[in-house]
Amino acid sequence: MLSATHVDQLCELLRRVGDEELLPRFRAQVPNPVHEKTSSFDVFSEADEAAEDRISEAIAVMFPDALIVGEERTGNAPGTIEKLADAPIAFLIDPIDGTKNFTSGLPLFGAMIAAVSKGEIVFAAIHEPITGGTATALRGAGAWLRQSECDDQRLRVALPCEPARMNIVAGTNFLPPELRPVVQKNLSKFAMNFWLRCAAHEYRLAASGNCELLVYNKLMPWDHAAGWLLHQEAGGFSAHFDGSHYKPFHTTGGLICATDQDSWHAARDCLFGSL
Repeated sequence: MLSATHVDQLCELLRRVGDEELLPRFRAQVPNPVHEKTSSFDVFSEADEAAEDRISEAIAVMFPDALIVGEERTGNAPGTIEKLADAPIAFLIDPIDGTKNFTSGLPLFGAMIAAVSKGEIVFAAIHEPITGGTATALRGAGAWLRQSECDDQRLRVALPCEPARMNIVAGTNFLPPELRPVVQKNLSKFAMNFWLRCAAHEYRLAASGNCELLVYNKLMPWDHAAGWLLHQEAGGFSAHFDGSHYKPFHTTGGLICATDQDSWHAARDCLFGSL
């Protein structure tokens, strides 16, 4: 479905959009009005819309029959996410993951594209405009980091370890009220817990072996599809809280990403041990 040439073109597209639409607004060289969605934390900006439009238009030329689902423009249209289960080819776009960081002047944000075929994630690209690096994965071909003027670097998850040695990303704010205090209490069983407010960077950390566990509850597909495949292709194991398999059209059920299946079970027991 996607060739090596397509991968090169999509990675280059993210690089250009990062350089031309995101960085000038991040550096305040171009005005970037900010608007609230549901709260002062949940925001979007002119940069989100401009970047999504550029990416969507380019993908539509490359793949005229593709379903294109972007966070800002089309993602909330009724029934759109459900179409991912059957679409022969679909693209998920998160033009700025970590918009609150972006609009706050914090350089922890990224742009993400995922390709989905008949409900299966087949391609991922996560671009980090500040460094210019792009983490990418093609289903069955591993996960790689592309950096300008450097050879591509293979990405691999960390070696398995017990929960007491795991560094864990856990944004507990999004957990349901009945689960939040349980997880917050049990975080002390892990080596370190943190949250970057940016899934793009968090998935890259896990896929490159720099943290051992990711825990998410809110599962919008543009936030997680690309990172999920990157983590899988780097050798990781993931599943919903109940152990079932994640699909990009699932928006509930939570998600735990670990270094392997045994580590997943050990971490889940520690997180939800008193339930």
